[in-house]
Amino acid sequence: MFGINGPEFFLLLIIGILVIGPKRLPEYTQKLANLVKEVRRMASGAREQIKEEVGIDIEDVDWKKYDPRQYDPRRIIREALLDDDTKPVSPGAPAAVAAVAGAAAAGSTPGAPARPERVVQSLPPGVPAPFDTEAT
Repeated sequence: MFGINGPEFFLLLIIGILVIGPKRLPEYTQKLANLVKEVRRMASGAREQIKEEVGIDIEDVDWKKYDPRQYDPRRIIREALLDDDTKPVSPGAPAAVAAVAGAAAAGSTPGAPARPERVVQSLPPGVPAPFDTEAT
């Protein structure tokens, strides 16, 4: 965890015992035990709170599914490109698309409402565009 192996930990423990001394050692071991108990209590409380709020048990979650190392962008793109998704949106979709394409080529279909013509308004040359000082 901190890059400390077994012999280094043992050496640090011996130095800690010598620095603390035999008189204060029981007091510090009791403080360490209380700290460990408090951390365990907080962890179980957090687990219970997550269980209540989310509604799932942490042990039931498949954490491998959320591992970012499993996502290969090349594989995802390859699967998306090779995916044969030719299903229509609705049963009448291909016919409707063909009818619209045919109507656009012919101009308009009889009985269909005429499309409104687009009107573009422009200012005369030399007239500045309106500017609202309160809007900025």
